[in-house]
Amino acid sequence: MSGKRPVKRSKDNEKKQDEESKKIKISHSSHGVNSGIVLTLGQGDVGQLGLGDNILERKKPALVKGLLEKIVQVEAGGMHTVCLGQTGSVYTFGCNDEGALGRDTSQDGSEMVPSRVLLDEHVVQVSAGDSHTAALTESGQVYIWGSFRDSNGVIGLLEAMKTSSLPQEVPLDVPIVKIVSGNDHLAMLSLDGDILTSGCGEQGQLGRVAECFTNRGGRRGLERLLTPKILRLKSKGGRKVKFCDVFCGAYCTFAISKEGHVFGFGLSNYYQLGTQGTTSCYLAQKLTAFKNSKKSWARFSGGQHHTLCLDSDGRAFAWGMGTNFQLSTGNEEDEWSPIQMTGQQLENRKVLSISSGGQHTVLLVADYE
Repeated sequence: MSGKRPVKRSKDNEKKQDEESKKIKISHSSHGVNSGIVLTLGQGDVGQLGLGDNILERKKPALVKGLLEKIVQVEAGGMHTVCLGQTGSVYTFGCNDEGALGRDTSQDGSEMVPSRVLLDEHVVQVSAGDSHTAALTESGQVYIWGSFRDSNGVIGLLEAMKTSSLPQEVPLDVPIVKIVSGNDHLAMLSLDGDILTSGCGEQGQLGRVAECFTNRGGRRGLERLLTPKILRLKSKGGRKVKFCDVFCGAYCTFAISKEGHVFGFGLSNYYQLGTQGTTSCYLAQKLTAFKNSKKSWARFSGGQHHTLCLDSDGRAFAWGMGTNFQLSTGNEEDEWSPIQMTGQQLENRKVLSISSGGQHTVLLVADYE
């Protein structure tokens, strides 16, 4: 990266964001999640199940006992897991090779069980990718740790080739109300309805970088990719498109405009964007395939090779690769249609949220009232 970019906000920007932050207060309820307990299953060879170093695989959902409070959100990264407590504390466990846990794991076995990330902020939402984790505070600030990667390896996080094992504040001029992670990119929805992206852009998942510049940013270097920038999109009338929601797949991004239109960009080799073809989209496209679609599921989560769905009655379903027992079927067979997840820990419990990682699955559940 040419030149040095200050990580700290300028005094003018800091004053502006502080003034705006006082006007908002994001809460857990803003994202519609109740508190519950955490269950994990699948592969846990690097601690991503949070069950200790004696349990490296689970065929059925198992209770994670090391959490000190009720949990309001769980997210499965590639080989790590992130939990958000109802007090605003963040807990992590799993692979920490590039700092995705955001805490010291030098003590043998400490990565295999949940432990708190030391972040002096009240966190209201978390997201997790292959090797990074992000946290959104109630004042609209974003912190991130770990690293982004591309097809050639590590590219850095906020600065080129520089990973971070502890939380770092993302330099932003506007308060954020939602964060989501793909495998190696981050998308943020601002209070004003803008979407900002950063990270790897090889498959078009940033929606703002032309294909010729996605190979490590071209002549401008990685700063083009790692510095969060607004997705600029105009409607037919010339007005700037504003957004109300954003979601990430592993290598793609979906954005919902305030008018209700669905836009997508990124990898579409298996039609996962809903486009007519299988070529990657490097700029946001309006997805006409979703125009008259009906919602069948309350939530879905796509992992590396398996998918989870949650219906409105609180039942979880899974399909895809079952090699690491991540589907809860009890065997290693693949499933090509949704199968309801079962297990003793799921009996008489409602599934509140689901998340699929590389080879593991995480569920947030609560007893039926």
